[in-house]
Order: sequence, then C-alpha cells, then structure tokens
Amino acid sequence: MMATMAMPRCVHEMVAEQAARTPDRIAISYVGATLTYRQLDRAADALSVRLREVGVGGGAVVAVVMGRTPELIVTLTAILKSGGAYLYLDPAEPQAQRARIVRDAQARFAVVGVDFLDHAPEVAQVLPLERDMIALAGSATDPLGGLTHPDTPAYVCYTSGSTGEPKGVVVSHTAIWRLIDQPTWIDVRDDDVFLQLTRVGFDVSTFEIWMPLVRGCRLALAPTGHADLEEIVAVVKAEEVTVLWLTTGLFHKIVTHHLDGLAGVRHLLAGGDVLSPTHVQRVMSHYPGLIFTNGYGPTENTTFSTCWTTSQISSASRVPIGIPIDGSTAAVLDDRLRPVAPGEIGELWVGGHGVAIGYLNRPGATAEKFVADCDPSAPPGSRMYRTGDLARWEEDGTLDFLGRADRQVKIRGYRVELSTVEVELSSYEEVEQAAALTYTDGAGDTKLLAYVAVGQQVDPEEHGAFGVTLRERLQAVFPAHLVPWAVIVLQDIPLNPNGKVDRSALPTKIPRNVWNDYVEPRDPTEQLLAEIWSDALDVEPIGVEDNFFELGGHSLLAAELLAVLHHTFDVKLPARTLFLRPTIADLAEELRRQGVDKEATNAGTR
Repeated sequence: MMATMAMPRCVHEMVAEQAARTPDRIAISYVGATLTYRQLDRAADALSVRLREVGVGGGAVVAVVMGRTPELIVTLTAILKSGGAYLYLDPAEPQAQRARIVRDAQARFAVVGVDFLDHAPEVAQVLPLERDMIALAGSATDPLGGLTHPDTPAYVCYTSGSTGEPKGVVVSHTAIWRLIDQPTWIDVRDDDVFLQLTRVGFDVSTFEIWMPLVRGCRLALAPTGHADLEEIVAVVKAEEVTVLWLTTGLFHKIVTHHLDGLAGVRHLLAGGDVLSPTHVQRVMSHYPGLIFTNGYGPTENTTFSTCWTTSQISSASRVPIGIPIDGSTAAVLDDRLRPVAPGEIGELWVGGHGVAIGYLNRPGATAEKFVADCDPSAPPGSRMYRTGDLARWEEDGTLDFLGRADRQVKIRGYRVELSTVEVELSSYEEVEQAAALTYTDGAGDTKLLAYVAVGQQVDPEEHGAFGVTLRERLQAVFPAHLVPWAVIVLQDIPLNPNGKVDRSALPTKIPRNVWNDYVEPRDPTEQLLAEIWSDALDVEPIGVEDNFFELGGHSLLAAELLAVLHHTFDVKLPARTLFLRPTIADLAEELRRQGVDKEATNAGTR
C-alpha cells in the first residue's frame, strides 16, 4: 500500500517559503557567480508579472530557449509562479526539431535568452530576456495567490522517441511535490550542493533543480552544452558537489576513467539503464561510507518511481532498483494484468502521486498507457502507467530491472534478456560499457551482437582479438543462445544527449571475427565479391581466404547470395557452390572458369 502523505503543494510556493526562511543563503552558483534565495525569488516574481500580463496562466505551455545559467532557473520559477508550464527547448538541438515540438505542443508563449534570439520559436508571444534581469528585479513582490493548484501542469517534457513518436509528457505540481517534499530514500542536508548536469529537457533535471531549491541547498550549474568527462569532474571539484546524479552511461565512464573525481561526493545517484554491479562495487570500495542510489523511473512518472539506496558493498550479480519511493506504487503484471509471483518476469507498472497528467494533446495515447483500476494496492479509480519495461520481484521485496520489453528477443526459439549479456560483459575489468542488440540478416535470421567500450585499456590493434576472447569467456558461462555471434570492441560507445547509450549510432558493419589472417582482394573480381559478401553478411572487411559459414553465413543466406551473384555476373551457380567453394578466392576461381573476366566484372552491377 502507498503510504499516506501530506497535502500536495505547488513547487514555486515551496521555493518562496524557503527564500523567506533563508533569504541570504546562496541558492545558485555558476562559474564563480552566485544568486541568493532572495534574489531568486524577487527576480522570479518580476518576470512572472510580465508573463501574466501577456496571458500566461492556467497551465499554458511556455517554451524556454536559454543556456544553463542562473537566469534559466529564475525563468522556470517565474513560469510556475505565473501559472504556466515550462517546455525547455535545447538551443543545441536542430531548429527543425525544436519547431516540430513547438507545433506539437501548440505553445503560444516563449521566453528566449538574449544570446538565442535567432533560435526563437514561432509563437504568438516571445519575451526576450535581458542580461540584467536579476539586477533589475524590484524589492517588492507581487501577490501570487490563487494562480495555481497542485494539479496544475508544471512542465512538459518530450520523450526521446526511442520507442515511437516523441510525445509531450504533462507533469503536475503534485507529481514534483511527491518527489521532493519529504523523501525517505535520500537524506538531504542543509549544506548539500547539488549539480544540475543533465539537459533541462530530460526529466532528471526535475530532481536536480527543485530538490535543492525547496530544501535550502545550493544548486550548482554545469556549463551549458555537452560536457566531457574531464569537465564534469572539474565542476564537481570546483563547486564542491555533494549530491550527484549520473546517467548509467556517464556513471560507467567516470568510474572507469575518473574515479578520483568523485571525491567529496556524499550521495551518488545513477540510473536510466541496467547498471553494472562491478562498477557499483568499485566506487563503493573506493569510497567507504558513500551513499549510493540506483534510481528507476520513466518520464511519465516524474523522474523516480523506485530507488535502491545503500551504503554497503554488495556482491550480488545484479543491481536492484529497490522499492517504490514515497507516494508511489509498483506492480509487476502479466499480459492479463494479473500480478506475477516473486521471481517471475512481468511488465512493470507504476502508480501513485507521481503519475503524469498524460500526453499533451494526445488523448488516445494517454488512454492506452495511463490505465485506471489496475493497481492492486491503490483505491478504485487510481491510474498506473504502463512502462514497457520488464522486471521481477526478488524474495527480499526489491525489484530487479531487466530492460525494455521490446528489447527482450528470441534467439533460436529461446527468450533472451539483453541486459543479462550486458551485465556479464560489464563485469570484466577492461570493459567500461556494454550494449547488446540484435540484427536481422538478409535471410531473416536474427543474431545477437554485443558491443563493448574499452577506452585506452586495450590497444586498438588488439580489439579484434579481445572481442574473440570476450566471446570465449561468455561461452564458458552462458548457454549457446546467450552467446553473441560477435563481440565488437570499440574505444567508446556513443551516448545520446541524455547520457544514455545511443544504440542507433553503433556501427552497422561487424568486424570480421574469424581465426585466419586477413588477405585482401587481389583483383577486381575478388574486390567485387568482397563487397557483395560484406553487404550480405554485414561484415567488414572480408578477406579472400575467409570462410562464408565461419563469417556467419548459413544455407538461407547462401541462397540469397547466389541470387545476387547470378544478377551481378550473369552466371548460374549451383546451390551447393558455396558449400564446395566457401571462400572468395575459391568462388573467384569458379567464376573465371565459367568465363567471367575482369572487364565483365568491372561492368557488373549489383
């Protein structure tokens, strides 16, 4: 059952009350400049008056185009005070993408920083923001009572679109209040310093910004733009950050390369994907007494739905996502919306006060994903959000997160949880990040692939051999259907702007992973055959002595390849050709025997 909580509050009211209690305390710091709680509150009041004068109120969507500066935080606070809901548009994103979001949101208002006036969206009312807005704020505050209610929309956050068309998630003040009011999963101290690092268009910024400001802490702002690892740890040190959130991708990278850069951090939080237990153990061993939280939650449930907080080193093979946080519920259900037994895998549903209002201007999608009366622990009429993630209850009452349901695949008829492969690969000392996915070859056969990032720990010339070694290690611990067809070693795995693994940016061609030495094509016929094989097998490069079947070929793919060869060389080859002549050298010899010469080869088209 969900614990009883106090009555919900509006976020800006909580910030104003904190400003009244500690007016001279530093609220925001940024590259040497500071802003007190009094300055924050007065500047937000002044801007909110302007916003209301142009018609903002009643949850109206206000687009915001600014860099990460104290003025941005003032603007967000002012929009809440005016009764609006902020929609952050990252100036670094393509203009067409920002324009599409504005059209979808049907926004009529925008606040634009003076440095980004050429990025202003096409809306009815644009408020340019002066550089000296804070200094010009008056000492008198304007009455703001009655403008908002806890159920009023506070912000709109667009999903990444990784599982479909991006949608605007409308989040109320109540949902934010439930996250930050009296959390039991984190002990916030008056002298804590929080770092605002993630994109403000990413829902974790809700925790980063409003948790410290309603608790009287200092909010340190990272520089605008995508910071590299050195810049992140430099800011953590310079700002004396004590509470830090990192996406799973950044967490793995910093623990691997800049573990010493976390000195001074008292509470470290991570999440967004399946965490490597080896990396968690490494940071906990290096910093005895550090508090660590694995936070899980979709945008549609306001940053965190469940959390696992610990100060102990665990030897468990997986990192749990814990239990529902204050004001939240969770259920693991089967396809018929029935709770599954502990240890069984089902789809994770989350409920409680953090559930978003729904998708902006999309009633059909809202009705599909936000469902009433499926929470066995909540009163009738309560809504739950269908996450699309797989999970299971452990015997100790914590949740184990297994990744997205659409990432659970079948290989050779067996169900494969890709996170299982990723966690195992991440346990090896040389691996800083791992990603597993599937691809379908030209014959429709599904294969499992794994990518690992090793940074500078493995010589690039040894990447191929190390991939083979990792695959052999997996063969020793996994059944055959869990062993990737290839383990592709990269120096780095790309992350998207939100700090999560960008699987769509991983190489589409697979490096050759056969035992024999590479022999390059020696004439145009062999060169063209290598290109045809590479397209069919998705392998690159292919040597003339490489065996078609050892490269991943099979009978169905062989039939497809022979059809391409027939079209390209205008020659009919028997079905058994590739079984008898499985290398490019052998196949080129057969083509020459049938009268295919270099000139004909050069004239061939695929």
